[in-house]
Amino acid sequence: MKLVRHGPAGQEKPGLLDAAGRVRDLSAVIDDISPELLAPAQLAELATLDESSLPLVPADARLGPPLARIGKIVCVGLNYADHAKESGLPVPAEPVLFMKATSAISGPFDPVILPRGSSKTDWEVELGVVIGSKAQYVERAEAMDYVAGYCIVNDVSERSFQLERGGQWDKGKSADTFAPIGPWLVTRDEVADVADLQLRLSVNGELRQQGNTRTMIFSIEEIVSYVSQFMTLNPGDVISTGTPPGVGAGMSPPQFLKPGDRMTLSIAGLGEQTQDVQAWQR
Repeated sequence: MKLVRHGPAGQEKPGLLDAAGRVRDLSAVIDDISPELLAPAQLAELATLDESSLPLVPADARLGPPLARIGKIVCVGLNYADHAKESGLPVPAEPVLFMKATSAISGPFDPVILPRGSSKTDWEVELGVVIGSKAQYVERAEAMDYVAGYCIVNDVSERSFQLERGGQWDKGKSADTFAPIGPWLVTRDEVADVADLQLRLSVNGELRQQGNTRTMIFSIEEIVSYVSQFMTLNPGDVISTGTPPGVGAGMSPPQFLKPGDRMTLSIAGLGEQTQDVQAWQR
């Protein structure tokens, strides 16, 4: 299934994408695309619905983040060797972990707002892994049993806040609108090989990032298992698994986002996002 949430920000309703690519409303069936829905039994029951019996949603309806009440966003840094190289950093021996504030979450087509004082805001297309079952000290061989599905995440990053202001990376990662998620939450059964997905990102129609999950340093199984050694992963948590090369900070000379820019992101089978960049206003 491809699950969505549609409607004004803060008032989203649950839905799914039908075989023809149209959004169908699920409001009469479930309250929301919530963490509780991600349990294997719940998803299996939802999959038995006759989608043609569900009301169509207007084609111009806003799509919000495809999952409500995300508990935490755990991010993996430098998970593609060529991105580590362009960042001037060594390939990590273990996954580099940091957190992204849930207040940064926005819809896949909502604008990205440059924070006050921003000078180096950058783009990062990433595969998001959505946790479906509580995971503690998970073995690698069992890790995929805890995954409900996948989505696109734009790990928008303010590099001067991240790298030049001391402390940890989080403060360059967590501004409002810095975590566009969606458009869909694609259940795990619909992704034939998560280790072979093409990722792309363009800015103003110019291709900036192109990569494939097969070049990840740490696989999805490794990441889920690794993170679960340090914190409990709960249903509805999202792991953003790193970005391929082509970020603005790695260009020569570096290039960063400015008001009026448009980012377009895609991952094979997971849909496409578009965000217009706007300046912060009081």
